[in-house]
Amino acid sequence: MTDDLRITIDTDEYVLRPGGDGLQVGRRNGSDVAWLETVALELLPGPAREALDRGDASDPTLLLAVRGVVQAEIERGG
Repeated sequence: MTDDLRITIDTDEYVLRPGGDGLQVGRRNGSDVAWLETVALELLPGPAREALDRGDASDPTLLLAVRGVVQAEIERGG
């Protein structure tokens, strides 16, 4: 069993997988996940890290952080 957290932004579903010092961010596509990026946990704001620890997918700070990761991926052409 993993500690994956599902989060919905607009109409897209993302999967967050914390592990070690990083957070993998992936976009769900049916039953598959396309992993977009691994972000160093220390780069996330404290409240976003706390939301991850609680498993709180509705936390506004965590949602904003994931939006930033997704936007960076879009701007890179991913």
